[in-house]
Amino acid sequence: MGSSPSAAVRTVITLGLALAGAAVRADPGNYVVTPYDQQGLLGLELRYWTVEPRRGRTQVWPELGLSWGVDSHWTTRLLASWIGPEGGRLQLSSWNWQNLWLLTQGEHDYDLGLHTQFSRSPGEGHALELGPAWQTDLARWRLNANLFWDYDSRRRDTRLKLQWRGLYRLQPGWRLGVEGFSELGPWRNGLSSDRASDRVGPALQAAFWGAGQDELRLSAAYLVGRTYGRSGRMFTMQLQWLR
Repeated sequence: MGSSPSAAVRTVITLGLALAGAAVRADPGNYVVTPYDQQGLLGLELRYWTVEPRRGRTQVWPELGLSWGVDSHWTTRLLASWIGPEGGRLQLSSWNWQNLWLLTQGEHDYDLGLHTQFSRSPGEGHALELGPAWQTDLARWRLNANLFWDYDSRRRDTRLKLQWRGLYRLQPGWRLGVEGFSELGPWRNGLSSDRASDRVGPALQAAFWGAGQDELRLSAAYLVGRTYGRSGRMFTMQLQWLR
């Protein structure tokens, strides 16, 4: 973590622009986007999620990421994603450039952000996802609701994605609740239910403080439902170290 903040910003932006110049298979949503301020913090991330169909072999998606809180409004993130059968050989699935702009700064009792993600998958075109991310606290509950539009150049269509989560604060740093994801069919077909996806299940969130200003964050969920019209189960995990 010894690189300077300005060098880290230049690296993230340069790599992100390289993605845009290159041209993803649009995978189901598996992490709830949260509008939070990461100002001045550099983050390293390990993400891991699986899809276990009712019939067939379990697929895994490990991901590695780098994020930077450019200022109090803007956080940018790069992610490399791999895919493969459980216990088998993995191959690069996509490069992803995410950005989150905070549209509120404490003047309301909710937080609102604008999420964008540009993804490139070798030989399969690109995808663009964008939309609002909303969060509020109600007593000991933290509530999230997101609505994203996803354009895929390979399919040449736009689909609607929904994310939601409710977490109850058990004690400082620990929250337990439930979350869910939905993807509707192509926009041009009136958001048909063909190959639609709906998943819901228990979720856990924890924050651990280390030496100095280091922080380790953990989010995990176990989901049951449909993925592209097929019944199955999904496990997701996100581990982030901020400094």
